[in-house]
Amino acid sequence: MIHDPAPDNGGPALLSRPGGVRLPFSRGQKDENHVGLLPTEGWRKRNLQFIGGILIPTILAPRKPKRVIDEVPLAEVDQIGVTWLGHAGFFGQVAGVNLIIDPNWALWHGPVKRVRHPSLWASDLPPIDLVMITHAHFDHLHLPSLRRIARGQPIIVPQGVGSVVKRCGFGQIVELDTWGQAQFKDLKITLTPARHWGARMIHDTHRGFGGFLIEGPERTLFHCGDSSMFEGFQEIGQRARIDVALMPIGAYDAPSGRPVHMNPEEALDAFAMLGAEYIIPMHHDTFPLGSEPIHEPAERLAYEAAQRHLEDRVRILHEGETALF
Repeated sequence: MIHDPAPDNGGPALLSRPGGVRLPFSRGQKDENHVGLLPTEGWRKRNLQFIGGILIPTILAPRKPKRVIDEVPLAEVDQIGVTWLGHAGFFGQVAGVNLIIDPNWALWHGPVKRVRHPSLWASDLPPIDLVMITHAHFDHLHLPSLRRIARGQPIIVPQGVGSVVKRCGFGQIVELDTWGQAQFKDLKITLTPARHWGARMIHDTHRGFGGFLIEGPERTLFHCGDSSMFEGFQEIGQRARIDVALMPIGAYDAPSGRPVHMNPEEALDAFAMLGAEYIIPMHHDTFPLGSEPIHEPAERLAYEAAQRHLEDRVRILHEGETALF
């Protein structure tokens, strides 16, 4: 579905194929990837431990200073550039297109405090051609951050999420269902399945969720979105030759007990299933959303990468750092 709430300022149009190549996944199979909202047994105790052991100490601790970044390096047309903006946010450069995924410059999400000042703000980035949002959760779809970057560009979101961003100032709003596709310049963008859930509140469980395959003529970038481990990574890897996979590694010790995020070891398993060349972790060291220590996910990932002899293929970025591939 395509909405046109604002002029596109003459920019390139997005061509959407919402039904695209979808449905080897049947409706029933798709529902299996939707994690329910009910917590598991013991959630009260886990929440108290999270509040006392993680949330309150983070609130009381001083926020770490930002890292000093001179400028964002520019990628060549045949390169992929990946800049980590913190949490699940990335500025990407693929096939000459500047894109941004799940940007979030919030210092607070309710009582959840960002542990470091952002190292790069919207004004520090090169002009953004295309915006993508993986799902409507507040830590991935942060409306004030989106308003900072909206200049009439197109935005791609999962089915049912367009209404949330329609007043931000974007041009075309393209909603994709699972395996739906959109074309922008030389990029083919596909919404991939994930095992998670999409509700922004409690009543709006109709909203979609997923990740993105971003395929240029020569190189492919994959943003997983939020997901727990599931067999769908195998099929995603069969559909494209992935050069760089952006994979979540934190918030695996959820106070609710629901299986909604991967731990670092599972992220490396998923990376192997995808058949990707490189992995960059996300969803860590920014907002304390799980009961694990904030530094633990990256440390576990580095240790497990060494155990599997993958050190050269795992790039753990500092916030604001750019890697070129």
